[in-house]
Amino acid sequence: MRISTLLLCLVATISLYGQSGRVAVVENGDGTILQVDGQPFMVNGMNWDYFPIGTNYSYSLWTKSDDIVRAALDGEMSYLRAMGVNAVRMYTGVPAKWITYIYERYGIYTMLNHSFGRYGLTIDGAWMANTEYSDPRVRDLLLRETQELAREYKDTPGLLLYLLGNENNYGLFWGGAETEDIPIEDRKSTIRATAMYQLFNEATRGMKSIDTGHPIAICNGDLLFLDLVATYCPDVDIYGTNMYRGVSFVDAFTRVRDEYGKPILFTEFGADAFNAISNSEDQASQAYYMVGNWKEIYGNAAGMSGADNSLGGFTFQFSDGWWKVGQTENLDVHDNTATWNAGGYPHDIEYEGANNMNEEWFGICAKGPTNERGLYNLYPRAAYYALKQAHYFNPFAEESDDDALEAHFSNINLADAVSSARGDAAALVAEEVGKIQISRLSAELTTFNTGGSLIETPEEPDPTIEQFPNQLGFDHMQSFFFGVQGSPAPNFRANVDFNFVANVAQNPINEIFYENRARPVNVQTPNGPVVQNDVNRLAVYGADFEWNHKLFDINGF
Repeated sequence: MRISTLLLCLVATISLYGQSGRVAVVENGDGTILQVDGQPFMVNGMNWDYFPIGTNYSYSLWTKSDDIVRAALDGEMSYLRAMGVNAVRMYTGVPAKWITYIYERYGIYTMLNHSFGRYGLTIDGAWMANTEYSDPRVRDLLLRETQELAREYKDTPGLLLYLLGNENNYGLFWGGAETEDIPIEDRKSTIRATAMYQLFNEATRGMKSIDTGHPIAICNGDLLFLDLVATYCPDVDIYGTNMYRGVSFVDAFTRVRDEYGKPILFTEFGADAFNAISNSEDQASQAYYMVGNWKEIYGNAAGMSGADNSLGGFTFQFSDGWWKVGQTENLDVHDNTATWNAGGYPHDIEYEGANNMNEEWFGICAKGPTNERGLYNLYPRAAYYALKQAHYFNPFAEESDDDALEAHFSNINLADAVSSARGDAAALVAEEVGKIQISRLSAELTTFNTGGSLIETPEEPDPTIEQFPNQLGFDHMQSFFFGVQGSPAPNFRANVDFNFVANVAQNPINEIFYENRARPVNVQTPNGPVVQNDVNRLAVYGADFEWNHKLFDINGF
């Protein structure tokens, strides 16, 4: 039985202007749905963060002044609302007032994500890089943190649900945060996984004892250890998964339904906007994969002809993460390194097993330079415009069925989406001023003292006494540097530094220095010696380039 279109319009009105109330996972005659205030809610979500170019994971928008935070949110949430996004995924640390601000101003809910030790944690003052979930101290810490989270946010307008972890099953193999190929599971990791999933369930029960108004999901990497999840996580409400299988999720919906009996929510999925073969941006392919993903998400919602257990998903991600490769270095370089292989994206796999996923290029929006306030502009890619069309489909509408789904997605023209994004790409280039920027601007001011008593060089030195260099006691050097850097392609960077010399010391003890070229030169002419000044005041100080190719890396200077 379908929900009427009139009722759905009423839900939209409540979401935008009312207070968010109880959120629940509900079974009905059509399948499993997420309800907000008793009405069906399909999650048209987005992984969202705010990292200006030049920053990394240590940056926090929430530590900035309210006017800066508000400006950042207004700039980004308006784009999200315009494309039909109704929920964002954010990690803990966001103050409750901003969750409410996003909801009340833009009608966008928040899924609040606790990493649950995914990237290590501090135990008794010592850092544990790879979390050991069987450690009683880890258990006590994570249970305390998650219960405090529920207690702090349970009455927050705009909170949709809690998410625990971020593909923590992959974290059983390695402790780093940088994305790479998933290792093959072994017996040891299975033992560790058992302790982890038991703790997930225990944390879920603890949070539910405090907050009964918001569901709790875990975030698993694909379907790895699904059997353990089914055994040890009976109290978890939603199976959340980060899944990168290409244009189709294949058997994900039916396996979660049949083996776990819970609804599925895609906490991450999508495609990067960079082609590892052509070594260039590829907006069309990114849009193609994402549109295919969303078609399956809607087709498996309750009442459609699929598995009837799809709650929606959170596209990964809204804007590029320039810090993802290297994490702490080259933060102002848009790295084109492919760090892992995904066979479901064959368009840019050069040979079997070759890396093809470019972690810094997953944004459906490109990111502009940071301004003096620490803010930046967004430049939507083709995927933004394609998903904007995709999100118009409502699987709970009375007229929605397989034919309506097919017709809706057949009308999404990827060529039109690419065309729509061209103006944004041109604007980004204009903002970057052709990708030419000042890389250095500095001055070196130096004072010299050789013991001389004079403050200027006499015109006729006394030949009868030993002289200090030019008899000057004090003198100074003025040397200025400026550099220009260009990046005509993502894998090529060149830089040249210039030096300009003003005053040059005439009495330095060390006669060897770069600015020596600008000292006055005595030139013999037919009319006698002539002092020639301003010799080579401006010169190239240094130059270097870096060319990163899939077959080689070249650095020159």
